[in-house]
Amino acid sequence: MTDLKFEQKRSLSRLEAADQLTALAAALRKGGDAELELSPGTLSLRIPDDLRSEIEVEIGDGEIELEIELTWPTAPKRKKPPAKAARTTTSTSTSKTRNTRRSATKKP
Repeated sequence: MTDLKFEQKRSLSRLEAADQLTALAAALRKGGDAELELSPGTLSLRIPDDLRSEIEVEIGDGEIELEIELTWPTAPKRKKPPAKAARTTTSTSTSKTRNTRRSATKKP
């Protein structure tokens, strides 16, 4: 299920396409909360430091199709706390018996 889908198809000039990619590149470079001006509105995205990318080129039917896809999770991955080492407690009981001898000496 898709939470949100935005799709825009329109004809643009080479310079307009370059401007759109430049704006996207600037948003990627900045990271964090980024806004892209896409007529008729603005698209706001949170862009993390790490992304996955896919570039696809298809040539056929008299056209060249270039797709650049960037993917990242909607929520930042939480780092798992390090697993606590299993503690084994061994109790040993040692009983020592001390025999204390007292010698009484009689003085003459």
